[in-house]
Amino acid sequence: MRAGNLIGVFDHITIRASDREATERFYDTVLATLGIEKTHSGADFAEWDDFSVAAAGAERPVTRRLHIGFVAPSHAHVDEFWRAGTAAGYRDDGAPGPRPQYKEDYYGSFLLDPDGNSAEAVHHNSMRTGGNVDHLWLRVADLAASSDFFETIAPHVGLRMNRDTPERVRFQGSSGTFSVLSGEPTEHVHIAFPASRDETVDAFHAAALAAGYADAGPPGERPRYHPGYYAAYVTDPAGFTIELVNHNRG
Repeated sequence: MRAGNLIGVFDHITIRASDREATERFYDTVLATLGIEKTHSGADFAEWDDFSVAAAGAERPVTRRLHIGFVAPSHAHVDEFWRAGTAAGYRDDGAPGPRPQYKEDYYGSFLLDPDGNSAEAVHHNSMRTGGNVDHLWLRVADLAASSDFFETIAPHVGLRMNRDTPERVRFQGSSGTFSVLSGEPTEHVHIAFPASRDETVDAFHAAALAAGYADAGPPGERPRYHPGYYAAYVTDPAGFTIELVNHNRG
């Protein structure tokens, strides 16, 4: 487990959109039905607390084939997420209803955002607390390589593997989950995990590089985000940018 850092699994998730305005409009429409309001919209990105959308570019291409599940307070919220989305002309990816193949009490509905990423509203009895993103599904070409990567960083990021099948590996933090699955790969997503000490950020980066993974930004303060923002970045085998960040906010 994360040393001195028992907080939710995600700090933030960032996706890149081919048309930021259209994608922002999609998430404004559907997330409002869950009580998730936009917390920032500026030149660089739009943000709903732990989820953000930025414009794609030559160096940061479009996010594709990501599945992201958002916390819904009730079944009625799941229903309204889907109703509002389809009424606005967005593509259905699964009508509201039980999904017992995931969990006995799992109730979800699914839509596709303008770039084809699957956005879900979900309600079950062990949902993420303290954040809007309940879970992610990342599809990869080499499941074993991705599993090895996350097992390498797990002691520093506060993750544990709690299910392992030939097609899927699931990791869990103190609240929230993400799964790595075999399939047509998810592309170009940024995942940031939270830390409570700068030394944990340093150890995460050192462990990843010692295991042969690529540096995407050494440990240090990034004041362009806010004073005290201390983070490090590595690239996993699937090409995802993985960050560990300590906000140093007391």
